[in-house]
Amino acid sequence: MAPEPPEGSLLTMSGITKLFPGVRALDGVDLEVQAGEVHCLLGQNGAGKSTLIKVLAGAHQPDDGVITWRGEEVQLKSPIAAMKLGIATIYQELDLVEGLSVAENIFLGHEPTAAGFIVKGGEARTAATALLGRLGHPEIPAGRPVGELSAAHQQIVSMARALSHDVRLIVMDEPSAALDPDEVDNLFRIVDTLTADGVAVIYISHRLEEIRRIGDRVTVIKDGRTVAVGLPAKETPTSEVVSLMTGREVAYVFPDRPSLADAPRGEPVLRTEGLTREGEFEPVDLELRPGEIVGLAGLVGSGRSEILETIFGARKPTGGRVLVDGKELKPGSVRAAVRAGLGLAPEERKAQALLLIESVTRNVSVSSMSRFSRGGWLDSSAERKAARAATQELSLRPDNPDAVIRTLSGGNQQKVVLARWLLRGCRVLLLDEPTRGVDVGARAELYSVIRRLADDGLAVLLVSSEVPEVLGLADRVLVLREGRVVHTSPAQELDEHRVLDLVMEGSPTP
Repeated sequence: MAPEPPEGSLLTMSGITKLFPGVRALDGVDLEVQAGEVHCLLGQNGAGKSTLIKVLAGAHQPDDGVITWRGEEVQLKSPIAAMKLGIATIYQELDLVEGLSVAENIFLGHEPTAAGFIVKGGEARTAATALLGRLGHPEIPAGRPVGELSAAHQQIVSMARALSHDVRLIVMDEPSAALDPDEVDNLFRIVDTLTADGVAVIYISHRLEEIRRIGDRVTVIKDGRTVAVGLPAKETPTSEVVSLMTGREVAYVFPDRPSLADAPRGEPVLRTEGLTREGEFEPVDLELRPGEIVGLAGLVGSGRSEILETIFGARKPTGGRVLVDGKELKPGSVRAAVRAGLGLAPEERKAQALLLIESVTRNVSVSSMSRFSRGGWLDSSAERKAARAATQELSLRPDNPDAVIRTLSGGNQQKVVLARWLLRGCRVLLLDEPTRGVDVGARAELYSVIRRLADDGLAVLLVSSEVPEVLGLADRVLVLREGRVVHTSPAQELDEHRVLDLVMEGSPTP
């Protein structure tokens, strides 16, 4: 029999267990949330956070345990049942329908009605705009297809959809992952408004500085078990939280990088000359040498990701050119970029880089299939052997080339993307948000992998929303503001405050 929930609890989950074939994803997890609080749920990738919130959302049924909602035991048999109780979940991978309008997405499944008829057109858009205004974004066009919006605005639409119900608890899974600092400030303002109205928020993030800033209490899970419940978010030392998550002490240090005197001095392997995309970024001139990591720092919308995609040929420039070893690449041609030795690890790796239901082997080999074809037949043994060698070099876990990619943690999925380009013989690696959705322990490991690849002669162009990550990994940094390069210097000559000043108020470098 489950213990009585603490007085004043909105939600209590006691002894929640969830089994999948061969895996005990949750092993007696406890969670207690009070009305009007921000309760932070922490744990490494694979700890069970996603499974737990899917149980709470009604998407998974627990094999054991008790859920109490507002003092009464409940069974959440479906997402609709959870929503009717007032529980809304905003997943990291937003479940919006790109072809539908903003208003249609907000009211999808519970369209507003009048006299028994579904309200469409202007009235629905007016209601949607009111919700967006509550979130501080009335400028988002309610009639525009969601697929045309930025990632940050799609996040706001997803939040508006949650608010379109009579919610008492909102689960936010990595809500700040696609937001710039201004948008994060707006998100926290929204959370403060919601909690002031008595709405509880379960907040999941790998950014521990956000937890201290926005959280009231913290619950930590590790390997499917609860290891701490209700810790005070602002008073608990970061080192204690990290130790609980990982079972070990983790130092927040980046790998050693070459000194300025030892910086790469060879001929550039990659160079852009006046590279431009009208409306996205102004002329960019950069050079990247073998063994060098160059970082692009800037807010969401500053043009940093667009620069990477244009270099890779996924976008066609409106001016300028890209050169590899002094030879100009065909504009807007991914094939030409890959043949020249470029590889891209995109921000949205699940949607843009990975075959989620395929094996590790196939995900690694997909860009090098011609190597394993003989007379029209695939040499699967050679394919598997080569893929395994590439993933072992990056310490992939589990070391199983037959594992289905969607079962891996975010950090290991990213290693698979990197292994793909290593197998291809990539000479220039373009990294867009390489640690997005990656837990704190795996981040340090990825940092070491990236630095080691550079030390072995790979040239790396890095984009990250996290300024400390850019400064800690890069040898040189280009700071972007509103599509312009406003500053270029060695990373050692910058600090976080200086970069933020430049991205907010910077002027172009003379």
